[in-house]
Amino acid sequence: MTETTDTTPGWFSVEELDAVRGRLPILYVNAVPVRIDDSGTVTSVGLLLRVAPDGSISRALVSGRVLYHERIRDALLRHLEKDLGPVALPRVPISPQPFTVAEYFPTPGVTPYHDPRQHAVSLAYVVPVAGDCRPRQDALDLVWFTPEEAASPEVRQEMSGGQDVLLLQALAYAGRLF
Repeated sequence: MTETTDTTPGWFSVEELDAVRGRLPILYVNAVPVRIDDSGTVTSVGLLLRVAPDGSISRALVSGRVLYHERIRDALLRHLEKDLGPVALPRVPISPQPFTVAEYFPTPGVTPYHDPRQHAVSLAYVVPVAGDCRPRQDALDLVWFTPEEAASPEVRQEMSGGQDVLLLQALAYAGRLF
């Protein structure tokens, strides 16, 4: 019997996923969770604190693979619930539109985005959340920053793989990059 990352059909075993990652780009979603006020202005940005496979700790956006035969919206909701908890109450539109497409390469420097495991393409979204967020799965913590704090060099240097670039793009998209 092989070990799988999830019991949902469409997941590969660890060995199969490693083989696929070496041959094909993998589709991901990234979500920047935000709190908004009554006028729709972003007032805070939620960043996860995670332990990487190499043991380092870094800030991160919500992210994950899109499963075979899974709609993008469903993948976003699944990963937001997985990372932020079941009562985060994300407001994902019926037909979500990404603010950018990030292409991660295993070779550093091809794009601002780097993932040593694979070539991945990620659709990135800003997602308002209204409920109580409690980090789950492999997230250690969730910290809410003002847009100014999130854009600061101190916070961005705690991010890896180009997620700091995605964060700045999300803030610009939301009209909150100063």
